Amino acid sequence: MMRFHDEGDAITYIFRSIRRVRDLPRGADEFARDVTPTRRLLAGCGLTTHTRICEYAVVTGSKGKGSTVAIAAKLLQHLGHTVGMVTSPHLVEYRERIRVNGRMISESDFLRILDRLAPEIDRIEAEFTGAQYFSPQGIFLAIALMWFDEQGVSAAVLEVGRGGRFDDMAVVPNKLSLFTPILLEHVAQLGDTLERIAWHKAGIIKPRSYAYSVPQASSVLDVFQAEADAHDAEFAWIAPNDLGQYVGRHANGIVMSLGRYGEIPMSMHGMVELENATLAVQGVGSMHGRLPGIAHQAPAYSAAIRAGLGDVTWPGRMQRLGESPEVWIDAATTPRAARMMLASLAHLLDGSRPVAAVIGTPIDRDYAGVYATLAPKVDRIILTSTDINPNVRFPAPDAALTAARAVHEQVEYAPNLATALDRARESVGRDGVVLLAVTLPLVGEAMLLYGLRFEVI
Repeated sequence: MMRFHDEGDAITYIFRSIRRVRDLPRGADEFARDVTPTRRLLAGCGLTTHTRICEYAVVTGSKGKGSTVAIAAKLLQHLGHTVGMVTSPHLVEYRERIRVNGRMISESDFLRILDRLAPEIDRIEAEFTGAQYFSPQGIFLAIALMWFDEQGVSAAVLEVGRGGRFDDMAVVPNKLSLFTPILLEHVAQLGDTLERIAWHKAGIIKPRSYAYSVPQASSVLDVFQAEADAHDAEFAWIAPNDLGQYVGRHANGIVMSLGRYGEIPMSMHGMVELENATLAVQGVGSMHGRLPGIAHQAPAYSAAIRAGLGDVTWPGRMQRLGESPEVWIDAATTPRAARMMLASLAHLLDGSRPVAAVIGTPIDRDYAGVYATLAPKVDRIILTSTDINPNVRFPAPDAALTAARAVHEQVEYAPNLATALDRARESVGRDGVVLLAVTLPLVGEAMLLYGLRFEVI
């Protein structure tokens, strides 16, 4: 008899361990996080000795991880591979975190596999003492790996949740590590310098493997190189001149020029995707070289890369949700991301149309910097927050309003996203533009408001 009746039962079980310790004080990841339970679970269920998956890539960074995973997975799929991906967080349903060839795991498979894993999870949890807990991310990883085996996956791309060195996703034997931009983030858990944060991220590099990075501060690149040297791994970073170049726009996204691949109509609207796509193409080239299939120098290889870049969907990242007024959403929670959002929508922000920005930036990000970045291009700022994820905290309304009013005259606070969105649409009218620059839990709430689901991407 199945132990779990529905997804709600399963999620309650997956999070039960961490809920027991959520009120205990927690410090830096190197002291508070332990991947040993995940390693034991994978070993106990035979998921570290399986041979079906022959290639893993792990992606970390401060911004663009999910997009890079989605792009890399789609490119590998167009190259003829059966591709698994694990991302976090989800937007609407937890099962979005686990996909094969873009399709999320079914509820029946999710419950069935968790039912198989539960006895081993229970056995490991029974030995916990003190503040030990089972990471939900580790359980999601185990579900994913078991399903990937069943589906005949030959390549998998995994997104680190936070950091890397102490992250459950990094327990896999990845031969490829990809690094998106490193910024000051999660300073309480990762440290208050770029170098310390880079040290956490660099922990995904494995012995005798390959690692690639987008352009970074020299101090960050030094950390990555030192880690690679310590593991006899090959590390290279993409020079700014080698990044994909913006050419123009088309109806469904932007046009990028990228070396041998020429001009490519991408199916994504964000300017930041030029960087993410370049990194994904570089990484996929390395990964595909260790897999059977199309030769790199063959015209079919270039055609597959071009087709994949034109076929990527990554919800909630520079996505248009509505028209009349136009409503655009992006997980722009840093000044850098906010600048990219403005650059991506520059054709709409020329001053000829009223613009309102709904902003929901967590307290551990530079929320004042986000307000200051967006303020010159908008007529009204509406601040909001959510309690849907207790781990994502927001500045107190008074503090947020004070910071926003320092850079803009028209500022208000809405108690939830639905109210904020209504006020924004009303303020700009049918001909205006609404920017939703919000953290991922609020992106998920927006998808629910618009009735969107993402069975396949």
